[in-house]
Amino acid sequence: MHHAERHRNQRIGWLRAAVLGANDGLISTSSLIVGVSAADASTRSVLLAGLAGLVAGALSMAAGEYVSVSSQSDTERADTEKERRELSAQPEAELQELAGIYRKRGLSAPLALDVAKELTAADPLAAHLRDELGIHEATLARPLQAALASAASFCVGAAPPLAVAAFWSGGSVTMVIAMISLVLLAVLGGSAASMGGAPIARGAIRVMVWGALAMAITAGIGKLFGTAGLA
Repeated sequence: MHHAERHRNQRIGWLRAAVLGANDGLISTSSLIVGVSAADASTRSVLLAGLAGLVAGALSMAAGEYVSVSSQSDTERADTEKERRELSAQPEAELQELAGIYRKRGLSAPLALDVAKELTAADPLAAHLRDELGIHEATLARPLQAALASAASFCVGAAPPLAVAAFWSGGSVTMVIAMISLVLLAVLGGSAASMGGAPIARGAIRVMVWGALAMAITAGIGKLFGTAGLA
């Protein structure tokens, strides 16, 4: 019977970038809008600030993620080429090295050597990359994927506070954006924790705390400088 398994580390690359982008988009955009709104700016100024923050933040996240993951990818390629050269120049030494890794994991010396030989016969480079260097297809760095996931999720996170600022016509928009953002942060943090196998409540609370702190500080700064400007 075929037993299919899917582990969480298979999605760690895009999941990390997506969660980081959505968190940043929601926190930074809501904080920016709350800060500008607290300074008694016009609705047009608030929307312009929020839109500018969305565009600049998404591009910044994409660029930062691409550069960061590209560095990891460059390291993986360099290690792969180095291992390929070593396998070509010293195949017996590399075989013994692989057997030594299996001995450290608990196999007897004869069995470790047999396993090393079997895996080397199938695909020596893949065996060394996986067991010696920890490089595996499921966890390879993918810069473009990470950059696109980060930028797209930033826009998704930034959209709700921007939409509220654009269409809310009731009471204090600052308070409404803050409350909606905190609820969304709790949902996002809990969902990310659930997908990663961590406690949901802890994931939700830690994101809410940082979001509340960011909005409170920017609101205070906006209120302070807005009042100073009026004076």
